[in-house]
Amino acid sequence: MDNGTAYNTGFAAYFPPHFLVPAAVIQFRNLRLARGVKTLIEGASLQIHPGWKVGLTGANGCGKSSLFGLLRGELHQDSGDLEMPASWVIAHVAQETPALACPALEYALDGDAELRRIETALAAAEAAHNGEEIGHLHGRLQEIGGYAARARAAALLDGLGFSAADMERPVSDFSGGWRMRLNLAQALMCRSDLLLLDEPTNHLDLDAVIWLEQWLGDYRGTLVLISHDRDFLDAVVSQIAHIENQQLTLYTGGYSNFERQRAERLAQQQAMFEKQQRERAHLQKYVDRFRAQATKARQAQSRIKALERMETIAAAHIDNPFSFSFRECGAAPDPLLQLEDAAAGYVDKPILAGMKLTIRPGERIGLLGRNGAGKSTLIKLLSGRLQPTAGVRREGKGLQLGYFAQHALESLRPEESALQHMLRLDPQTREQDLRNYLGGFDFHGDMATAPCAPFSGGEKSRLALALLIWGKPNLLLLDEPTNHLDLEMRHALTLALQDYEGGMVIVSHDRALLRATCDRFLLVDNGRLTPFDGDLDDYKNWLAQRRAADAAAAQCPDKAADKASRKADREAAAADRQARLTARRPLLKELDQLDKKLAPWHAEKTALDERLADPALYTGPEAGDVPKLLKRQAELTEKIDAAEMRWLELHEALDAIPAD
Repeated sequence: MDNGTAYNTGFAAYFPPHFLVPAAVIQFRNLRLARGVKTLIEGASLQIHPGWKVGLTGANGCGKSSLFGLLRGELHQDSGDLEMPASWVIAHVAQETPALACPALEYALDGDAELRRIETALAAAEAAHNGEEIGHLHGRLQEIGGYAARARAAALLDGLGFSAADMERPVSDFSGGWRMRLNLAQALMCRSDLLLLDEPTNHLDLDAVIWLEQWLGDYRGTLVLISHDRDFLDAVVSQIAHIENQQLTLYTGGYSNFERQRAERLAQQQAMFEKQQRERAHLQKYVDRFRAQATKARQAQSRIKALERMETIAAAHIDNPFSFSFRECGAAPDPLLQLEDAAAGYVDKPILAGMKLTIRPGERIGLLGRNGAGKSTLIKLLSGRLQPTAGVRREGKGLQLGYFAQHALESLRPEESALQHMLRLDPQTREQDLRNYLGGFDFHGDMATAPCAPFSGGEKSRLALALLIWGKPNLLLLDEPTNHLDLEMRHALTLALQDYEGGMVIVSHDRALLRATCDRFLLVDNGRLTPFDGDLDDYKNWLAQRRAADAAAAQCPDKAADKASRKADREAAAADRQARLTARRPLLKELDQLDKKLAPWHAEKTALDERLADPALYTGPEAGDVPKLLKRQAELTEKIDAAEMRWLELHEALDAIPAD
């Protein structure tokens, strides 16, 4: 990148100077985008201005990911134009993470490509003892905030849930979900002009989601975001680009504003449709009545032409393909489940201890807690997948558990269809009844009988939920049930959970779901389970206070660590001073040589100027020397100009490498 940067003190925010240029927009002009024979977008014309944060929404398969591919240059429009500033740096989250041996922190730093290029060039320049090049590179490193890059990368990883120890672990050590977090960190580390994020919250906990929305709020580039989290969209974006019926429409405001505007537009469209239907019926009635009468034939023909010219207005409709509810679970024990002084984890090192919990029928409990606090461990303990290392877990007689976690997707049989899964679960029920049930989860026709191996993550999640709900559970244990689900499915699940009569314990980063379905919250923190007296806004404040406390604690380490830190700081400072001295030395030497040359050149040129300004020179005995003197004057002028230009360059280079 050739542009400069600036960073704020909170979240890493990048300010490319060309943001100030009004012409630097993303421009769609009558754009058509198709994949194979399927048209995804038709006739799109809109502008996305620098610094805008745009949420891209629409049903699954409508073309959101294809539009990202178009913006990244991986796809090309079928017709129309897409104009983007050629100098813009585009960042996106990679979908694959190789099993690398490099530490997580170094992997995140790789997101800043220019930083890595400078580091490589600097190592080569130092090996070659090229002082001038070292100076230039250190200057550029300072311009892009390179000296603080490691601190920014560490802050990104910390916000995304990585511990200090995790940052030094090799990438290959992490599971798939954590590798996706590393890819997200790498994308955020890039000093980008355009940031493309496709479902960035899918693999995050609630605390990481809250951190990310704050980071994106400070991001000064242009953001295009695909998300099925309405609270996240409302907190981050200022425009919504919605794909529907092959049309790409831009709305102002967050997702809630978009829903209201869209409802108003659809209501207006429906009113226009009904009015047009009345007009068409009136015209058709006249045509049908008088077409055969000679005296009225001309008027009838006129109305036929009016019907043909009338542009058809489509009926407005919003179809949610999902419609399901929990089956009546019947009588349930009271209490459903109890923990008494329970501990979980390892005998010598429990993750959670001293837990007391009673779950009664109809209770709706949301689990809160920072990443790694033990929420998933508690859910596993409640489900019976994990046995307590101390204390008691007691089930009520007649307890029927419904447990959903991400491994539920892995337990699906890839070669079997959704219908086969249902038949295996309940072979006594009529196939048509099972098909009707699966239809509520949008498994219709061939989709219900196709093997589930090629299903998307969202489709597999829907199937896992369908299997869970069919079992008539009276206690639901849900660990991130909305991962990979789109907005319509999340809404259908929310409605179903609101009507569910059994008990529920849920972990989710979807705040809209938590608000709509939970009656109380429990906090998992410091190995303990305690009631949380507040709502999700209070929890957001609690997280901020804990982060501030952690930051303050980091400033006051124990004496041994402080001594080691001071020693490391001294060594780093000494190395930095030595590097700056090494870089300044050849520049100072060249500057001294220039000063020694410039003084006699200036003196000689001054004498020549005075001599050539004397009229007597041109009429006296030395008139023949004039051409030679003029030539020497020109040579001196050229030498002095070049030397003074170089003198200025050297001083600028020295200013970029502070002596102290």
